[in-house]
Amino acid sequence: MISSSLNEQGLKLKMEQAPQRYAVVTGANKGIGIEIVRQLASNGVKVVLTSRDEKRGLHALETLKDLFHHLDVADPATVDSLANFIKSEFRKLHIKSGIVQTFELAEECLQINYYGAKRTSEALLPFLQLSESPRIVNVSSSLGKLKRVSNEWAKGILGDAENLTEERVDEVLNEFLKDIKEGCLERKGWPKVLGAYIISKAAMNAYTRIVAKRVK
Repeated sequence: MISSSLNEQGLKLKMEQAPQRYAVVTGANKGIGIEIVRQLASNGVKVVLTSRDEKRGLHALETLKDLFHHLDVADPATVDSLANFIKSEFRKLHIKSGIVQTFELAEECLQINYYGAKRTSEALLPFLQLSESPRIVNVSSSLGKLKRVSNEWAKGILGDAENLTEERVDEVLNEFLKDIKEGCLERKGWPKVLGAYIISKAAMNAYTRIVAKRVK
């Protein structure tokens, strides 16, 4: 009994001495996002839950004891606002965790799934680098695997880990948008179904590899 009591006291003291960790979870008002918030919170992490829909985000927050901040990753103003919030409240950050083929919706898909996620990561990266154990968790999809990218040129670029750069990823995305605008997706060998989603996730996977090399 004495040994057990001492162990419990030691564990409590260790938890009290551990520095507070902070995390931002994007798109966290439902599904995988809100579950990530719950899991992080249960491990003592102070979480900022974000979502495009403020009403849904605040509703999700009712069952949690965390913070909410509006974030539309396609809107640079809300990304900047979140970064300023993190800077003023925490100073540093430890964790950052459509079936259409029309040009407009494909462009929106890329803006949200790739450029928005990238923009948010870049804005929060300086705070993550102040952490002793920074983490960026990008939730991808099996549809983002290179085997799903049927355009061989794009697959070659995204799969070339040694020479992969953000500029090369942009080149792939710009070419995809150009081809969808000109109505030649099938002729150019792009995915016929869920093309924008597949390419956006493949690009996000590539970007994650680039960032991993940068912050080593």
